[in-house]
Amino acid sequence: MAKPLTDQDKRKQISVRGLAGVENVTDLKTNFNRHLHFTLVKDRNVATKRDYYFALANTVRDFLVGRWIRTQQHYYEKDPKRVYYLSLEFYMGRTLQNTMVNLALENACDEATYQLGLDMEELQDIEEDAGLGNGGLGRLAACFLDSMASLGLAAYGYGIRYEFGIFNQKIVDGWQVEEADDWLRYGNPWEKARPEYMRPVHYYGRVEHTAEGVKWVDTQVVLALPYDTPVPGYRNNIVNTMRLWSAKAPCDFNLKDFNVGGYIQAVLDRNLAENISRVLYPNDNFFEGKELRLKQEYFVVAATLQDIIRRFKASKFGSTEFVRLDLSTLPEKVAIQLNDTHPALAIPELMRTLVDIEKLDWDKAWDIVVRTCAYTNHTVLPEALERWPVDLFHNLLPRHLEIIYEINSRHLERIGKLYPGDLDRLRRMSLIEEADGKKINMAHLCIVGSHAVNGVARIHSEIIKATVFKDFYESDPEKFQNKTNGITPRRWLVMCNPGLAEVIAERIGEEYIRDLDQLKTLLEFVDDDTFIRDVAKVKQENKMKFSAYLEEHYKVKINPNSMFDVQVKRIHEYKRQLLNCLHIITLYNRMKKDPKKSWTPRTIMIGGKAAPGYHTAKMIIKLITSIGDIVNNDPVVGDLLKVIYLENYRVTLAEKVIPASDLSEQISTAGTEASGTGNMKFMLNGALTIGTMDGANVEMAEEAGEENLFIFGMRVADVEAMDKIGYDAASYYNRLPELKQAMDQISGGFFSPGQPDLFRDLVNMLMQHDRFKVFADYEAYIQTQDRVSTLYKDPKAWTKMVIHNIAGCGKFSSDRTISQYAREIWGMEPSLEKIAAPDDPR
Repeated sequence: MAKPLTDQDKRKQISVRGLAGVENVTDLKTNFNRHLHFTLVKDRNVATKRDYYFALANTVRDFLVGRWIRTQQHYYEKDPKRVYYLSLEFYMGRTLQNTMVNLALENACDEATYQLGLDMEELQDIEEDAGLGNGGLGRLAACFLDSMASLGLAAYGYGIRYEFGIFNQKIVDGWQVEEADDWLRYGNPWEKARPEYMRPVHYYGRVEHTAEGVKWVDTQVVLALPYDTPVPGYRNNIVNTMRLWSAKAPCDFNLKDFNVGGYIQAVLDRNLAENISRVLYPNDNFFEGKELRLKQEYFVVAATLQDIIRRFKASKFGSTEFVRLDLSTLPEKVAIQLNDTHPALAIPELMRTLVDIEKLDWDKAWDIVVRTCAYTNHTVLPEALERWPVDLFHNLLPRHLEIIYEINSRHLERIGKLYPGDLDRLRRMSLIEEADGKKINMAHLCIVGSHAVNGVARIHSEIIKATVFKDFYESDPEKFQNKTNGITPRRWLVMCNPGLAEVIAERIGEEYIRDLDQLKTLLEFVDDDTFIRDVAKVKQENKMKFSAYLEEHYKVKINPNSMFDVQVKRIHEYKRQLLNCLHIITLYNRMKKDPKKSWTPRTIMIGGKAAPGYHTAKMIIKLITSIGDIVNNDPVVGDLLKVIYLENYRVTLAEKVIPASDLSEQISTAGTEASGTGNMKFMLNGALTIGTMDGANVEMAEEAGEENLFIFGMRVADVEAMDKIGYDAASYYNRLPELKQAMDQISGGFFSPGQPDLFRDLVNMLMQHDRFKVFADYEAYIQTQDRVSTLYKDPKAWTKMVIHNIAGCGKFSSDRTISQYAREIWGMEPSLEKIAAPDDPR
């Protein structure tokens, strides 16, 4: 059994927050003052809080730049295979503290700011979140960037520099109101514009088939201006690049057409081109087939592929006179990962480049494309799958439509030979859907054009092979893989929960931050009373801190000794926030009926954004806030039950609420949540999970032991069986008195006294056409919640279960996920070696 570390051992360790050496602190203070006086304040006599934040950000950035340059030089000289992660979303959150953690500067910066009479947390709070994502898919991309840098992979994240990210959510009278997220208003100290790498992107026009080959002519041109953000690995001196493209109109935009109605109008019309990178589409798991969105998808792909090919041709063992002209070796040097179908146009665009511009023959080009590209599927919900109308394509990207038709023709010819006479299979597998208007099925394009297709949790990968992509699995089983999602332990433990990170490091050292599997050695301490007490104490401190935050920002007093029961994620019917609501109402009714019973006090927090056009999701928010209005003002329940809506849930709020949570709600209908990653964050931060056997919950139960999670409800097979016979909501309503009471209260206006029929649509949906079968899992959910309440009354047993969960988290590091992508899809080998720092001799 591993012996606990002595105080002397602890002193020998680098603190998880880095060393605060005297020279370090002195240098930081000098640089801080230099930035403050010379770069920022200049003629103004008085510095604002924001000036101090920018001075600190620029000081920390100085530490990055030398490592950034050296890393890129290292790649140029070694010429490794490079991986390009293409995503329409990168949900990065704040950068300052994460950079300090990864560069081991946190203690030194703390000390320096303290000596300068400043409060580090106040300065960190000035930074805007980079909210360039909707939820799981965009945050996964951000975690992957951190892991790729920490594993020494030559990796690049490519996306769009949206001027406006995910909207800020205000709750007004219980309703969601959206506000534009003007995150660049004060500038962004972490990005560097690179106008020297500006690229043209073409739209519209027509196709000419000439003797010299195919030409796409008379196009409209938009320029793509790249902005680079450094991505530091964890204490390995590697700094990779995230390159985001911004749309610029060319100087001659609309001016060459003398008929536009004059010079002034032509200049004003530049906005039309620049709108491409104006705003993130705020839909999660929903496809909106708008032309502007298709322009965005092509914009990132066209600019990125030009960049990839330029870099491929230019780099070869640092020799500038040698230029690679033979593109047949592209798959040996380049891997392209498509984060969902949003960047699917990379497949026809790379074909266009190879065939039309580089003059390769079709078969050679197609072989290169397939060996280079790989596709990650993120959802099986039919409304989320991208199906673009052929007419839209014909107008916007005429050459790409021709290429897709040719890909489809050859694909169907192959399938026809494999399954002679099976016309229905040809129809099902075509890239072009003929039912109600011709549409291009982008998932089919991705599968056909990639050498690897993966789901994001084991159960999800099995579901896609058995259902949506069954035909493709039958013809190419070797393409299909699983890569269970993960989260970076740097942001999601060391940075957001330093107390817990330190308690763990005191027992097992701090190598676990690089190798999360080492957490399993915590099982040796599961009966250690001191460790149990330390873990519980950290949780209580986090709850006190979050309670103070809620009091300050929401003017609500909450009981920090109550169970913090939390469901934070996008608002969607499949995530079943409504099931949570039914539990709240049931608990409230029971407390009202028997107020003297010794209830387990709960503070139930729900947070998340609804897509602005998703009426049902907005009604769900209104229902939650309305339940809160009744419950929180009822003196009979008092401190026993509180319902809080967490406004404007985002990365930075997640970093505060997750470490303070006791219970994590992961209650989607089995078979609908592809993986989930919030579930992993709660588990790593010492919350217990109440959840269905869906997504990564299945593997979490496997790793920690199913007895250490509160698993309930239908499994995938049960849901499928029910779909065959039909789901009858009324039978549950009639059989379960507490469910009937709750529903009657919602429909009768108990929670909306001024507007009795306010929730008519929600009630009608639940009773008549609930795709996600909320009532079918109600009884099991309530019973399991009772088990949760009982266990919470035994703090020691609860904390032991927490330790089992933390110890089972190793698999859910994005380092493990990325190592698997690297070895099994990209043909690259991850490495934990450090490269020399800029101030080290080379």
